[in-house]
Amino acid sequence: MSIAAVAAAILRRRSTSSILPKSASLFHTNHQHRLLSTTRWLQSRTNDDGTREPPPIRVSFTSSAGRGVFATKSIQSGDLIHTAMPIVAHPAASLFNEVCYYCLRRLGAGGDGSEKRFCGDKCEDSAKVFYEVERRANWSAFDDYCIVQGLKYPFLVKRLACMVICGTMSASSLDILQPTTLPSNAIPQMEEEFELLKGAFSNTEIEDEYLTFLTKQWYVDVLARIRINAFRIELSGGSYTDLLNLASASVVSEASVGNAVYMLPSFYNHDCDPNAHIIWVDSVDAKLKALRDIEADEELRICYIDTSMDRNARQRILHQGFGFHCNCPRCKSDD
Repeated sequence: MSIAAVAAAILRRRSTSSILPKSASLFHTNHQHRLLSTTRWLQSRTNDDGTREPPPIRVSFTSSAGRGVFATKSIQSGDLIHTAMPIVAHPAASLFNEVCYYCLRRLGAGGDGSEKRFCGDKCEDSAKVFYEVERRANWSAFDDYCIVQGLKYPFLVKRLACMVICGTMSASSLDILQPTTLPSNAIPQMEEEFELLKGAFSNTEIEDEYLTFLTKQWYVDVLARIRINAFRIELSGGSYTDLLNLASASVVSEASVGNAVYMLPSFYNHDCDPNAHIIWVDSVDAKLKALRDIEADEELRICYIDTSMDRNARQRILHQGFGFHCNCPRCKSDD
């Protein structure tokens, strides 16, 4: 099937279930339970007194925007609503040697002159299995192509493919997320990306049965979901108490350190006057905070773009990047 036909079919059906062989114990690991436990929709949180409780939210259908996230009780301005760890993350190509290859935390200067890839033993251990798979492949052609073309999302597909091969992730892990409609001019480029991705695994001594999921259909399905659900990770690097002020003022933080896809944060709908905000302090672990008081059963919304832009600019970017025209109260009032 041509990649154009694959792209046309993506919105007509869900991608196929995982076909990772049951014998995936070749890369035996106990990381799978750890990974899945960090991507649950509703994660428990720790209160000041040390007790744990689920976050005050639920995922439900909205009247006009598909799934959404709603408050189950009143939330006060500045409250931490919940945290989220990514399903998949990857550092920006320009920062491969400057941020942790797993959590995207900025790396300090190494005293012994050796190349550091991880910020500590915990991240190195968490990444060990899929990183071993990644190191078997020759990524020079793939990486060079993406860097020259200015592409960022194929790196997330690369990371996800390695996670599927080693058994820490299912090939259908992103199926629950909403896909975007792929532009026709992206098809030739995606063809090239897929061939380079698949070619990187040649001569790796990875058995063919572990690569059966790696098809054009899978690549396009995954990329269509990543393109509309990936977050640009910008670390605040400041004190935690200052984050609400930064969010309210729409202050641009330091340059992006990479991109990541999350489960629960992907269900938050957009509003140009949001009541919640997603922030990153010093790593890819996301924090959702309330920007104002929120009532029980009120939908929680974040802003996908810079709130300081005028209405026309917001409408244009949202339509081009996310495929919808915003009808929030702020846009209706021409603010």
